[in-house]
Amino acid sequence: MRSLKVTLAVCAFAAALTAMPGAAIAQGYALFGTWVLNVAKSKYDPGPAPKANTVTYEASGAGIKVSSMGTDAEGKPTGVSITGSFDGKDSPATGSPDYDAVAFKKTGASTMETTRMKGGKVVQNAKYVVSADGKTLTITATGTNAKGQKIHNVSVFDRK
Repeated sequence: MRSLKVTLAVCAFAAALTAMPGAAIAQGYALFGTWVLNVAKSKYDPGPAPKANTVTYEASGAGIKVSSMGTDAEGKPTGVSITGSFDGKDSPATGSPDYDAVAFKKTGASTMETTRMKGGKVVQNAKYVVSADGKTLTITATGTNAKGQKIHNVSVFDRK
């Protein structure tokens, strides 16, 4: 009888773990994992929206590593790479025409804010929010792009 109770307890624990997002379990931060842009749910002002984008956020020491690959509105490949800490200090970014450095600030278990800079000047701010079920990431970015246009982009990503 005791072994049946232990087996049931182990099964219940395993079921609870599988119901949680894998990246959140493995690394303790809801943002960590791979996310695929849902273009239909996203809004890009002034636009146009990219055709595709996949972003991976992972732990890097006490900080974060961001890797993104996609296709812009014209069909050209895109990619951004950043490794930084959550201390609000600038970290070099490669691959973006809009910014060359990013400062990360973890604001909660499922939220983050970034400040994006170009040539030492703040050009964009972004807020990242992972949904309560851990399946959706929404990034709201405001500021100016490389063309000098004001932007207000709401990018919606689905967990891969």
